[in-house]
Amino acid sequence: MTSIKELTAKKPWLNWVIFLTTIAVVFLLGLLASSIVERRSETKLYFQMMHEIPDWEPRNEVWGQNFPREYQTYMNTADTSFQSKYCGSKMIDYLDKYPELVVMWAGYAFSREYNQGRGHYYAITDINNTLRTEMPQPGTCWTCKSTDVPRVMNQIGVAEFYKTTWFDMGAEISNHIGCQDCHDPKTMNLRITRPGLVEAFARRGKNIEDATHQEMRTLVCAQCHVEYYFKGEGKYLTFPWDNGFSAEEMEAYYDSFEFSDWTHALSRAPMIKAQHPDYEIYMTGVHADRGVACADCHMPYKRDGGLKFTDHHIASPLQNVAGSCVVCHRESEEKLIQNVYDRQDKVHDLRRIAEANLAKVHLEAKVAWDNDATEQEMKPVLTLIRHAQWRWDWVAAANGHGIHSTAECLRVLGTSIQKSNEARILLTEIFMRHGVEVPVKLPDISTKEKAQQVIGLPMDQIRANKKEFLKTTLPEWIKIAAEREEKMGTAL
Repeated sequence: MTSIKELTAKKPWLNWVIFLTTIAVVFLLGLLASSIVERRSETKLYFQMMHEIPDWEPRNEVWGQNFPREYQTYMNTADTSFQSKYCGSKMIDYLDKYPELVVMWAGYAFSREYNQGRGHYYAITDINNTLRTEMPQPGTCWTCKSTDVPRVMNQIGVAEFYKTTWFDMGAEISNHIGCQDCHDPKTMNLRITRPGLVEAFARRGKNIEDATHQEMRTLVCAQCHVEYYFKGEGKYLTFPWDNGFSAEEMEAYYDSFEFSDWTHALSRAPMIKAQHPDYEIYMTGVHADRGVACADCHMPYKRDGGLKFTDHHIASPLQNVAGSCVVCHRESEEKLIQNVYDRQDKVHDLRRIAEANLAKVHLEAKVAWDNDATEQEMKPVLTLIRHAQWRWDWVAAANGHGIHSTAECLRVLGTSIQKSNEARILLTEIFMRHGVEVPVKLPDISTKEKAQQVIGLPMDQIRANKKEFLKTTLPEWIKIAAEREEKMGTAL
């Protein structure tokens, strides 16, 4: 066998090849080592706390001094220009779009105004502006709207916070949803700052401290994106998960102690208002089954040089398909978007059938009462109405228009339609017994304004009251908040 020495003696030019190859390899290894050292230095600098963050610090800009990338991406939530076929961050007047909702919520604040949420950045602005808070509301309504909430809960106690009124607590709540809600200021670890979730887990025999980091990337969202109710005279915020997460299991929980959020102004049915059961619906879907977290889709990872960080522009994945969906799915962006719309279309079709039926059954129930129907006759009708609207709302109140668990949403909407139709059949029998001509003539509710007139809402007075609040009280709240934060800044 010819040795390298003999070979290079015969072919001297090979010495130059070996020499140059060696130089290239050494150069490349040097670049790699330099890159590793540089990236480690970047990471060390990135995670170095330049400014100490006090406990319960509510101001996002203070956190942003240490984590500018996350803060800058979070500030993108102020942009409300994105709108998909059904969702997004753009303001949508749902009562104007679906006037049946006005009748379905007669006697409840949602019949006054119901808009699509514009995102975390506008949480305080929108709750101050909405006509729903023109009427008295409990302080519990602030729970998920602000980073000030953990601070106030820590100061006065959780139960005392819930006992306050929305109006009396207004001057204390000024910073919109942000860093404090999900992160420990010392370690930046994800943490739970709202007791409702911890307490609900405990009642189910689970310790939330045992959750993995991947699970926490969903649970910090589940602090607020859930169904809840105000328990007892103290309005204690409680999650109805004792029986499970499904629409039927939560319905059975509420029925077990005859809970109702309000009595319907037309049908007199004892109603349940779903909030936004995003976590519960997610738990019935394929993403939860595969261990995909909320943040994987709504806050995907980004890279800046050698740094990998979470994009805090919390938004619809359809606004960033390449950074969210395509990470796991290998179809084109256009195909994935169409897949979403195809599923949402099916949910939308059943929703509209359910809404039309529910509006009619409430109006028909009023006709029955007006024609001397008895409580005994109406009791099974009211139970069916209660269950039909709860099941519709379990789907409709959640974000995503059913995409988080399409099959389950379609199933639940089907049972809603079934129950509202059963109620209408019973009402027809009542009409016949009381000599009411069938089909009964129903009022025109084809627009939001007409529907609000039908249920007797004095909208001019409501708007005038809200205008006065925005002119007088809100500026005073802002002034008090500014003075408080100036003192906090001085203390840093």
